[in-house]
Amino acid sequence: MDALICNAPGELALVQRPKATRAAGEVLVKPRRVGICGTDYHIYEGKHPFLNYPRVMGHELAVEVVEPGDSDFKPGEILVVNPYLSCGTCVACRRGKPNCCTRIAVLGVHRDGGMTGLISLPPQNLVRAEGLSVDACATVEFLAIGAHAVSRAAVDSTDRVLVIGAGPIGFGAVLFASITGAKVTVMDRDAERLAAATQIFNIAGTIMADDKVDASVAAATDGEGFDVVFDATGNQASIQKGFDFVAHGGRYALVSVVKGDITFVDSDFHRKEMTIFGSRNALSADFERVIAAIRAGQVPIDRLITHRTTLAGAVQDLPRWAHEKSGLIKAVIEVS
Repeated sequence: MDALICNAPGELALVQRPKATRAAGEVLVKPRRVGICGTDYHIYEGKHPFLNYPRVMGHELAVEVVEPGDSDFKPGEILVVNPYLSCGTCVACRRGKPNCCTRIAVLGVHRDGGMTGLISLPPQNLVRAEGLSVDACATVEFLAIGAHAVSRAAVDSTDRVLVIGAGPIGFGAVLFASITGAKVTVMDRDAERLAAATQIFNIAGTIMADDKVDASVAAATDGEGFDVVFDATGNQASIQKGFDFVAHGGRYALVSVVKGDITFVDSDFHRKEMTIFGSRNALSADFERVIAAIRAGQVPIDRLITHRTTLAGAVQDLPRWAHEKSGLIKAVIEVS
């Protein structure tokens, strides 16, 4: 079967591997759509902090059941994949947080993912999504990241929210913060992405991340800052600058992950009594929240998926899209 492998940073290849078989207690599935995530671009570029090479990438998956085994799934059924394989026994799992399991294995990161012909998965990591298209199923995971961050931040209709980073993960946060009724502003350094945010979502406004950003934030918030700030940039300098945008008593959610240290001015942090927290992956409840929102017509799937390719085409397209972002929101691989 075909498999798209990242052998080392900057090295992608389509190779032939032995056909996958169903592991005991698992379900054999065929990937039908694979969303290309910022994580995949970071893996290709050598910027991901939790990865060993070589790796078959791909964790945003819509799959078709091939061999259901002892599960109650049916052959041909289209499912969403929860790609966070957790141990079930560690301190995080015992507290209901398998998204940050101490022994977590994320598909496409810690173990080979879905950019291939077949894959065997535990049934508890497969999610029914009746009524959703194959394309829609492939968007659930990345949108669940934003849904989880919004839940972590306890956003409500009284909040002024700033989402920094107008990419797919940021757009997930924009969408689910907007659903709460919060007043949402989007910040980015790319005018085209800000225009897309305005066209796709019902937001309060946009802010260009330029040398006038402090004045722009002050103007948008009457000088008070934002009640909740989400950083979804994957950029160290952006994360550090985001502390300046948080209001007194506000919350700062770090959705993206970077290599290296993040620093902040301690006196400012205490003066504001700011809450800062990481938001990692997503929970089953977040997947269900996204599926419900798609069913309710609250997710503009056709506006989010902008680019398509195949496994063979991704050898050239993925490296190109890592740098050529014009018009790109979400690219998907269609597996034949």
